[in-house]
Amino acid sequence: MSELVQDKESVVAATTSSFSNTTPTELNHSRTFLDARTEEDLISGLRKEIEAGRLPLSVASGMEELYWNYKNAVLSSGASRAAHAVISNMSVAFDRMLLGVEHPFTFNPYHKAIREPFDYYQFVHTYIRPLIDFKNSYVGNVSLFSELEDKIRQGHNIVLISNHQSEADPAVISLLLEAQCPYIGENIKCVAGDRVITDPLCKPFSMGRNLICVYSKKHMNDDPELVDMKRKANTRSLKEMATLLRSGSQLIWIAPSGGRDRPDPSTGEWFPAPFDSSSVDNMRRLVEHSGAPGHIYPMSLLCYDIMPPPPKVEKEIGEKRIVGFHGTGLSIAPEISFSDVTADCNNPNEAKEAYSQAMYNSVNEQYKTLNSAINHGRGIEASTSTVSLSQPWN
Repeated sequence: MSELVQDKESVVAATTSSFSNTTPTELNHSRTFLDARTEEDLISGLRKEIEAGRLPLSVASGMEELYWNYKNAVLSSGASRAAHAVISNMSVAFDRMLLGVEHPFTFNPYHKAIREPFDYYQFVHTYIRPLIDFKNSYVGNVSLFSELEDKIRQGHNIVLISNHQSEADPAVISLLLEAQCPYIGENIKCVAGDRVITDPLCKPFSMGRNLICVYSKKHMNDDPELVDMKRKANTRSLKEMATLLRSGSQLIWIAPSGGRDRPDPSTGEWFPAPFDSSSVDNMRRLVEHSGAPGHIYPMSLLCYDIMPPPPKVEKEIGEKRIVGFHGTGLSIAPEISFSDVTADCNNPNEAKEAYSQAMYNSVNEQYKTLNSAINHGRGIEASTSTVSLSQPWN
């Protein structure tokens, strides 16, 4: 773990220096947080930016809350140089959040990860890495990830149908596959809800991912006046996705539940939220009509302790940020044939439901294996005949 929480300051400093020298929006941008060397520098910097009128009090309060939670989580890892990682990572995070308030970034329906002159992708990795307990993290069926990477390079389209647990999900996928399949992390395109592209504390992390931006069904009717706009935006995003798939060699991750998992109120146990069959069916049809060979795999994620969502779905942007140090899990199962699953179905609607349920059942089965390994302490021994667990980084 001491090697994982390493000093990235020189890399970040070089990147931010390059960004500062070449981007007009940086010319009058405060260096309050980039120059911070201590906790006192960071916290007093928030006060300074509030007084200067550059940072709204509500945003600054969220940033300070995030700092204390992040600090407690990283220090609980017991890793060497953890305290240094907190200051180094939060100084860059605060700087990007302040820049985002001063110069708000607008996401296109299809957003390509910003890698230069500031590398937001690497920034996210550096920030999330210290929150993952790699000793208690596992990947299921890692050889399948290598196989799908080969298919992508051959021009095939791949869609990952998965549950969704935290804002850190894309980074968790990338970091757990970094040692064996870094290509997947860098090329995956995530279907993302509007919350992660509008919340000022989320936006810098979202800027480092390839995103297909949509409005979640769960929030479609929050504001009746915006329903028509949201539907039109989703149509544009759907067209962008279809265009991408027609070009081949695409890797798309989507959580067809339309949001993050929540724990069972009666037991407190987490489980994958039920899938929306229409979302699953839409992806299947897009893949089938793309003109390129296509494959749909069920994938499971367990990482809610890294950044658990609120207990219930919230309408307002700006939720309380809880951060933790914990083991995480990622698993994939073989692709599921639509024709095999729906051979006995009597009509298209029945077939749609059957295929969606088959996908969900696989995700749920994989999740139970990950849960047994991580939260019940069984480790590698939790492997089953269908889910072979390993730690590719070892």
